[in-house]
Amino acid sequence: MKKFLIPTLLLLGLSGGAFAQKHPSRPPAPPHPSRSELYNSKARELDKKYNTEKRLILNHPLATKKMKSNQLKALNLRYQNEKKLLRATR
Repeated sequence: MKKFLIPTLLLLGLSGGAFAQKHPSRPPAPPHPSRSELYNSKARELDKKYNTEKRLILNHPLATKKMKSNQLKALNLRYQNEKKLLRATR
């Protein structure tokens, strides 16, 4: 009985290992995005961030017109610099 049991367990263990190598449990990694796709996604992200910050500044209940204009000038300057950096890395 022992002579039959040990080779059977060994055979099952080895066949299970071979099956696991053929069929990986994790799916293959997704392909990397192209440079243009990466640039477009970063540009969309930057535009979305700019628009939300601009909306927050304009809808602030306590800020005066002068404060809002100063904040918008600073926001526009920062947005332009970030856009230039994004174009430079393209």
